[in-house]
Amino acid sequence: MKKILITGSLGQIGSELTLKLRKEYGINNIISTDIREINNEITKDGIFETLDVLDVDKIFEISKKYNVDTIIHLAALLSANGEKNPKNTWDINMGSVLNCLEVSRELNLKLFVPSSIAVFGNNTPKDNTPQNTIMRPNTMYGVTKVSGEMLCDYYFQKFGVDTRGLRFPGLISYMTLPGGGTTDYAVDIYYKAIEDKKYNCYIDENTYMDMMYMPDALNAIVNLMESPKDKLINRNAYNISSMSFSPKEIYLEIKKHIKDFEIFYDVDPIRQNIANSWPNSIDSSCAEKEWGFKFDYNLETMTLDMINRISKKLNKES
Repeated sequence: MKKILITGSLGQIGSELTLKLRKEYGINNIISTDIREINNEITKDGIFETLDVLDVDKIFEISKKYNVDTIIHLAALLSANGEKNPKNTWDINMGSVLNCLEVSRELNLKLFVPSSIAVFGNNTPKDNTPQNTIMRPNTMYGVTKVSGEMLCDYYFQKFGVDTRGLRFPGLISYMTLPGGGTTDYAVDIYYKAIEDKKYNCYIDENTYMDMMYMPDALNAIVNLMESPKDKLINRNAYNISSMSFSPKEIYLEIKKHIKDFEIFYDVDPIRQNIANSWPNSIDSSCAEKEWGFKFDYNLETMTLDMINRISKKLNKES
């Protein structure tokens, strides 16, 4: 990768990935875009363009303008928010992927499109979920992610577009608050523990879901995109995960550091139903074998880092 266009660069993944890639590839080689512009380091310290990902001509124009060789397409509506307007979720998630695929085909670009554990459903094996298994999701977000994987497979097989993707678990970050996903509690709980010493959780205490700390997710993107393409078999849909825990377990880990922290449960039926349809844990062995996936953080080390970083962040803002 030399010249990289990022869509959704103000989102949870995009914010941190933009900063990481600027350091690794040079500030002038990263073109960050989003549908809106806000005054922060993403928009002011490097190249930033306003972009609606449903505007294929604008994607083409920006890619040509900066001589882009790689698109990292992160803009999407997430699971919980996606259920509020399923048609809009389909239009945005699928329309934008198709646009990026067409631009990549025309300009011979490498393309990254993230997938998610949301592709799995109630009929999927719950424990150590295989790389290749039944996928019958029960959310529109999950439907778009399965469809996106298949569409990227098609463009690779039909047109030779170098498409790649990861099935992300819940991602945990101290920098940017998540935007409407089912696993958002695993970020919010740290902020509430530090600020309020209590948290009202919308997921049942014994519900297990796969998670990953953002630094590991960002490294996975870079490592996958830099891997030789002839090594990749499951190129658009790699299972990756670094930990699986329940709300009760993350609460107990945080409580080791914040002794008076309390948790309460007010289960949201919609998000709980989504969580119940996802795996308890997934098998990442294909990613490990094909391009060397690995992770550095577990629940213990992530919790220590999150508490330290959020505490510093909140002190700066106050």
